[in-house]
Amino acid sequence: MSATILYQARAPHASAAVAEGNDLWVLTSELPAASGWEVRPEGACRGEVCVPIPRGRQAEFLRDGPARFNLAALARLLGQPVIREDAHGVWSFGESAAAGGSVSLQAPDFALPDLDGRVHRLSDYRGRKVFLVFWASW
Repeated sequence: MSATILYQARAPHASAAVAEGNDLWVLTSELPAASGWEVRPEGACRGEVCVPIPRGRQAEFLRDGPARFNLAALARLLGQPVIREDAHGVWSFGESAAAGGSVSLQAPDFALPDLDGRVHRLSDYRGRKVFLVFWASW
């Protein structure tokens, strides 16, 4: 069975990965193309950042001497959200909240006119409570 891997902002990657329950076993040779990670003696590495494989848990991450790597186990170790769709074999890996991605509790500034045509900017109300109501038809 094959899988499509959606790893953060990378392009979708059609993979010969094998899904087993909550695990996704990717060929170590295709791991860099699928996720940007590669297996080195130091552990799983992406550029200069290496994540050591925890002692005593090598079988959870590597198999077939080590021809396959469990990308889902790495995601769990890093606290990355993983969503899978079994019928079509699609696995999506998100950014870890601990990585300090672009998550913010502050809304971006924008400007909109009111019913009388006066333009209001969200930044005009900074420091005050604002209740935003929006709607979309899709």
